[in-house]
Amino acid sequence: MAKELRGKPVADALTEKLIPRAAALAEQGNTPKLAILRVGARDDDLSYERGALKRCASLGIEVESIVLDADCTQDELMAAIERINSDETIHGCLMFRPLPKTLDEAAACAALDPSKDVDCITSGSLYGVFANRPVGFAPCTAEAVIELLGFYGYDLTGARATVVGRSLVIGKPVSMMLQAKNATVTMCHTRTKDLAAECAKAEILVVAAGHIGTAGAASVAPGQVVIDVGINWDDKNNKLAGDVLYDEVAPIVDAITPVPGGVGSVTTAILAKHVIEAAERRA
Repeated sequence: MAKELRGKPVADALTEKLIPRAAALAEQGNTPKLAILRVGARDDDLSYERGALKRCASLGIEVESIVLDADCTQDELMAAIERINSDETIHGCLMFRPLPKTLDEAAACAALDPSKDVDCITSGSLYGVFANRPVGFAPCTAEAVIELLGFYGYDLTGARATVVGRSLVIGKPVSMMLQAKNATVTMCHTRTKDLAAECAKAEILVVAAGHIGTAGAASVAPGQVVIDVGINWDDKNNKLAGDVLYDEVAPIVDAITPVPGGVGSVTTAILAKHVIEAAERRA
Protein backbone atom coordinates (compact mmCIF):
# COMPACT_ATOMS: atom_id res chain seq x y z
CA MET A 1 0.00 0.00 0.00
CA ALA A 2 1.25 3.48 -0.86
CA LYS A 3 2.73 5.87 1.67
CA GLU A 4 0.14 8.56 2.35
CA LEU A 5 1.54 12.07 1.90
CA ARG A 6 -0.67 13.99 4.29
CA GLY A 7 -0.67 17.76 4.17
CA LYS A 8 -1.04 18.52 7.87
CA PRO A 9 2.62 17.93 8.84
CA VAL A 10 3.71 20.12 5.92
CA ALA A 11 1.28 22.90 6.82
CA ASP A 12 2.15 22.72 10.52
CA ALA A 13 5.89 23.02 9.81
CA LEU A 14 5.29 26.02 7.57
CA THR A 15 2.92 27.62 10.06
CA GLU A 16 5.53 27.28 12.83
CA LYS A 17 7.93 29.37 10.75
CA LEU A 18 5.23 31.99 10.07
CA ILE A 19 4.19 32.58 13.71
CA PRO A 20 7.07 34.92 14.64
CA ARG A 21 6.75 36.85 11.37
CA ALA A 22 3.03 37.48 11.91
CA ALA A 23 3.67 38.44 15.54
CA ALA A 24 6.36 40.93 14.54
CA LEU A 25 3.98 42.63 12.12
CA ALA A 26 1.25 42.84 14.75
CA GLU A 27 3.68 44.43 17.23
CA GLN A 28 4.36 47.11 14.61
CA GLY A 29 0.63 47.80 14.31
CA ASN A 30 0.51 46.17 10.88
CA THR A 31 -1.62 43.08 11.52
CA PRO A 32 -1.84 41.04 8.28
CA LYS A 33 -5.32 41.00 6.79
CA LEU A 34 -6.87 38.88 4.04
CA ALA A 35 -10.02 39.63 2.06
CA ILE A 36 -11.87 36.57 0.76
CA LEU A 37 -14.08 37.41 -2.21
CA ARG A 38 -16.60 34.69 -3.01
CA VAL A 39 -19.40 34.71 -5.58
CA GLY A 40 -22.07 32.15 -4.76
CA ALA A 41 -21.65 29.16 -2.46
CA ARG A 42 -19.94 26.27 -4.24
CA ASP A 43 -19.17 23.37 -1.93
CA ASP A 44 -15.46 23.24 -2.83
CA ASP A 45 -15.11 27.01 -2.27
CA LEU A 46 -16.80 26.75 1.11
CA SER A 47 -14.52 23.90 2.13
CA TYR A 48 -11.42 25.88 1.20
CA GLU A 49 -12.76 28.99 2.91
CA ARG A 50 -13.27 27.10 6.18
CA GLY A 51 -9.69 25.84 6.04
CA ALA A 52 -8.34 29.30 5.24
CA LEU A 53 -10.25 30.89 8.13
CA LYS A 54 -8.89 28.30 10.56
CA ARG A 55 -5.31 28.69 9.33
CA CYS A 56 -5.41 32.47 9.42
CA ALA A 57 -6.89 32.46 12.91
CA SER A 58 -3.99 30.30 14.14
CA LEU A 59 -1.58 32.97 12.94
CA GLY A 60 -3.48 36.06 14.02
CA ILE A 61 -4.26 37.05 10.43
CA GLU A 62 -7.48 39.03 10.18
CA VAL A 63 -9.97 37.90 7.53
CA GLU A 64 -12.86 39.76 5.93
CA SER A 65 -15.23 37.65 3.84
CA ILE A 66 -17.02 39.49 1.05
CA VAL A 67 -19.80 37.31 -0.36
CA LEU A 68 -21.82 38.17 -3.48
CA ASP A 69 -24.85 36.35 -4.83
CA ALA A 70 -24.23 33.89 -7.66
CA ASP A 71 -26.37 36.11 -9.92
CA CYS A 72 -24.57 39.35 -9.02
CA THR A 73 -23.76 41.85 -11.77
CA GLN A 74 -20.33 42.69 -13.14
CA ASP A 75 -20.65 46.16 -11.62
CA GLU A 76 -21.24 44.68 -8.17
CA LEU A 77 -18.19 42.46 -8.54
CA MET A 78 -15.98 45.32 -9.73
CA ALA A 79 -17.20 47.53 -6.88
CA ALA A 80 -16.19 44.84 -4.38
CA ILE A 81 -12.72 44.62 -5.91
CA GLU A 82 -12.34 48.40 -5.84
CA ARG A 83 -13.27 48.41 -2.16
CA ILE A 84 -10.55 45.85 -1.48
CA ASN A 85 -8.03 47.88 -3.49
CA SER A 86 -8.78 51.08 -1.59
CA ASP A 87 -8.76 49.53 1.90
CA GLU A 88 -5.23 50.08 3.24
CA THR A 89 -5.79 47.57 6.05
CA ILE A 90 -6.18 44.71 3.54
CA HIS A 91 -2.87 43.21 2.43
CA GLY A 92 -4.07 40.31 0.31
CA CYS A 93 -7.14 39.13 -1.60
CA LEU A 94 -8.30 35.61 -2.40
CA MET A 95 -10.98 35.59 -5.10
CA PHE A 96 -12.55 32.19 -5.69
CA ARG A 97 -12.58 30.99 -9.28
CA PRO A 98 -14.06 30.04 -11.62
CA LEU A 99 -16.60 32.82 -11.47
CA PRO A 100 -20.11 32.26 -12.87
CA LYS A 101 -20.13 32.36 -16.65
CA THR A 102 -22.26 35.51 -16.56
CA LEU A 103 -19.26 37.45 -15.24
CA ASP A 104 -16.09 38.64 -17.00
CA GLU A 105 -13.44 36.84 -14.98
CA ALA A 106 -10.51 38.31 -16.94
CA ALA A 107 -11.68 41.86 -16.21
CA ALA A 108 -12.13 41.06 -12.54
CA CYS A 109 -8.63 39.59 -12.24
CA ALA A 110 -7.09 42.54 -14.07
CA ALA A 111 -8.84 45.00 -11.73
CA LEU A 112 -7.20 43.71 -8.56
CA ASP A 113 -4.29 45.72 -7.15
CA PRO A 114 -1.24 43.53 -8.04
CA SER A 115 0.31 44.15 -4.61
CA LYS A 116 -2.72 42.40 -3.05
CA ASP A 117 -2.73 39.50 -5.50
CA VAL A 118 -1.73 36.65 -3.16
CA ASP A 119 -3.06 33.86 -5.40
CA CYS A 120 -1.63 34.74 -8.83
CA ILE A 121 -4.67 36.05 -10.69
CA THR A 122 -3.02 39.13 -12.24
CA SER A 123 -0.78 39.12 -15.30
CA GLY A 124 2.18 40.39 -13.29
CA SER A 125 2.12 37.43 -10.92
CA LEU A 126 1.73 35.02 -13.81
CA TYR A 127 4.77 36.59 -15.46
CA GLY A 128 6.74 35.94 -12.29
CA VAL A 129 5.84 32.24 -12.37
CA PHE A 130 6.47 31.70 -16.07
CA ALA A 131 9.71 33.72 -16.13
CA ASN A 132 10.89 32.29 -12.79
CA ARG A 133 11.29 35.81 -11.41
CA PRO A 134 10.50 37.07 -7.87
CA VAL A 135 7.46 39.05 -8.99
CA GLY A 136 4.09 38.79 -7.23
CA PHE A 137 2.99 35.47 -5.79
CA ALA A 138 2.58 32.00 -7.28
CA PRO A 139 -0.83 30.30 -7.16
CA CYS A 140 -1.24 28.93 -3.64
CA THR A 141 -2.20 25.43 -4.77
CA ALA A 142 0.66 25.16 -7.27
CA GLU A 143 3.17 26.29 -4.65
CA ALA A 144 1.63 23.84 -2.17
CA VAL A 145 2.48 20.96 -4.53
CA ILE A 146 6.14 22.02 -4.61
CA GLU A 147 6.21 22.58 -0.84
CA LEU A 148 4.74 19.13 -0.18
CA LEU A 149 7.19 17.33 -2.46
CA GLY A 150 10.10 19.15 -0.82
CA PHE A 151 8.90 18.39 2.70
CA TYR A 152 8.75 14.67 1.97
CA GLY A 153 12.24 14.73 0.47
CA TYR A 154 11.58 14.14 -3.22
CA ASP A 155 14.42 15.39 -5.42
CA LEU A 156 12.90 16.93 -8.53
CA THR A 157 16.17 17.38 -10.42
CA GLY A 158 15.90 15.31 -13.59
CA ALA A 159 12.68 13.64 -12.44
CA ARG A 160 10.07 12.79 -15.06
CA ALA A 161 6.95 14.67 -14.00
CA THR A 162 3.59 14.58 -15.76
CA VAL A 163 0.94 17.20 -15.06
CA VAL A 164 -2.67 16.52 -16.07
CA GLY A 165 -4.43 19.87 -16.41
CA ARG A 166 -3.71 23.07 -18.31
CA SER A 167 -5.49 25.80 -16.37
CA LEU A 168 -3.77 29.00 -15.28
CA VAL A 169 -4.93 28.21 -11.75
CA ILE A 170 -2.91 25.01 -11.32
CA GLY A 171 -1.86 23.04 -14.39
CA LYS A 172 0.31 25.52 -16.27
CA PRO A 173 1.84 27.24 -13.21
CA VAL A 174 2.78 24.00 -11.45
CA SER A 175 4.37 22.78 -14.69
CA MET A 176 6.56 25.89 -14.77
CA MET A 177 7.42 25.57 -11.08
CA LEU A 178 8.40 21.91 -11.51
CA GLN A 179 10.66 22.93 -14.40
CA ALA A 180 12.19 25.63 -12.20
CA LYS A 181 13.15 22.76 -9.85
CA ASN A 182 14.82 21.03 -12.84
CA ALA A 183 12.16 18.37 -13.42
CA THR A 184 11.46 17.21 -16.97
CA VAL A 185 7.77 17.98 -17.41
CA THR A 186 5.12 16.55 -19.72
CA MET A 187 1.86 18.50 -19.82
CA CYS A 188 -1.32 16.56 -20.52
CA HIS A 189 -5.06 17.22 -20.36
CA THR A 190 -8.35 15.42 -20.71
CA ARG A 191 -8.05 15.38 -24.52
CA THR A 192 -4.54 13.93 -24.60
CA LYS A 193 -4.45 10.79 -26.72
CA ASP A 194 -3.95 7.68 -24.57
CA LEU A 195 -3.83 9.78 -21.42
CA ALA A 196 -3.48 6.78 -19.14
CA ALA A 197 -0.33 5.59 -20.93
CA GLU A 198 1.24 9.05 -20.71
CA CYS A 199 0.51 9.21 -16.98
CA ALA A 200 1.99 5.77 -16.35
CA LYS A 201 5.37 6.90 -17.74
CA ALA A 202 5.89 9.49 -15.01
CA GLU A 203 7.90 9.27 -11.82
CA ILE A 204 5.83 12.11 -10.33
CA LEU A 205 2.21 12.43 -11.45
CA VAL A 206 0.28 15.62 -10.64
CA VAL A 207 -3.41 15.37 -11.47
CA ALA A 208 -5.27 18.69 -11.66
CA ALA A 209 -7.97 18.21 -14.28
CA GLY A 210 -10.96 18.97 -12.08
CA HIS A 211 -12.82 15.73 -12.84
CA ILE A 212 -13.42 12.77 -10.54
CA GLY A 213 -11.85 9.62 -11.98
CA THR A 214 -9.33 11.32 -14.28
CA ALA A 215 -6.69 8.83 -13.11
CA GLY A 216 -7.31 5.22 -12.11
CA ALA A 217 -5.37 1.97 -12.00
CA ALA A 218 -4.53 2.11 -15.72
CA SER A 219 -2.93 5.56 -15.30
CA VAL A 220 -0.27 4.61 -12.76
CA ALA A 221 2.71 2.31 -12.26
CA PRO A 222 4.70 0.96 -9.32
CA GLY A 223 7.18 3.42 -7.81
CA GLN A 224 5.23 6.56 -8.73
CA VAL A 225 4.47 9.52 -6.50
CA VAL A 226 0.91 10.74 -7.16
CA ILE A 227 -0.19 14.24 -6.18
CA ASP A 228 -3.97 14.62 -6.41
CA VAL A 229 -4.86 18.30 -6.64
CA GLY A 230 -8.53 17.78 -7.46
CA ILE A 231 -11.22 18.94 -5.06
CA ASN A 232 -14.63 17.86 -6.35
CA TRP A 233 -17.98 17.30 -4.73
CA ASP A 234 -19.04 13.69 -5.22
CA ASP A 235 -22.84 13.84 -5.36
CA LYS A 236 -23.09 10.05 -5.50
CA ASN A 237 -21.28 9.54 -2.20
CA ASN A 238 -22.02 12.98 -0.74
CA LYS A 239 -18.40 13.84 0.04
CA LEU A 240 -15.29 15.62 -1.27
CA ALA A 241 -13.25 13.62 -3.76
CA GLY A 242 -10.09 14.11 -5.78
CA ASP A 243 -9.35 13.55 -9.46
CA VAL A 244 -7.62 10.25 -8.68
CA LEU A 245 -9.50 7.04 -7.84
CA TYR A 246 -7.66 6.56 -4.56
CA ASP A 247 -8.78 3.00 -3.82
CA GLU A 248 -7.57 1.85 -7.24
CA VAL A 249 -4.30 3.75 -7.27
CA ALA A 250 -3.00 3.49 -3.69
CA PRO A 251 -2.26 -0.28 -3.85
CA ILE A 252 -0.04 0.27 -6.93
CA VAL A 253 2.02 3.43 -6.43
CA ASP A 254 4.77 4.29 -3.95
CA ALA A 255 3.12 7.41 -2.46
CA ILE A 256 -0.09 9.39 -2.85
CA THR A 257 -1.85 12.42 -1.38
CA PRO A 258 -5.35 11.88 0.04
CA VAL A 259 -8.37 14.09 -0.65
CA PRO A 260 -9.24 15.68 1.64
CA GLY A 261 -6.17 15.94 3.87
CA GLY A 262 -3.49 16.36 1.21
CA VAL A 263 -2.59 19.37 -0.92
CA GLY A 264 -5.56 21.43 0.29
CA SER A 265 -4.31 21.82 3.86
CA VAL A 266 -0.91 22.97 2.56
CA THR A 267 -2.62 25.44 0.25
CA THR A 268 -4.14 27.38 3.14
CA ALA A 269 -0.72 27.60 4.82
CA ILE A 270 0.78 28.97 1.58
CA LEU A 271 -2.06 31.49 1.40
CA ALA A 272 -1.26 32.66 4.94
CA LYS A 273 2.42 32.89 4.01
CA HIS A 274 1.62 35.10 1.02
CA VAL A 275 -0.57 37.43 3.11
CA ILE A 276 2.23 37.82 5.65
CA GLU A 277 4.75 38.48 2.87
CA ALA A 278 2.43 41.08 1.35
CA ALA A 279 2.13 42.80 4.75
CA GLU A 280 5.92 42.71 5.14
CA ARG A 281 6.38 44.32 1.72
CA ARG A 282 3.90 47.04 2.65
CA ALA A 283 5.68 47.66 5.95
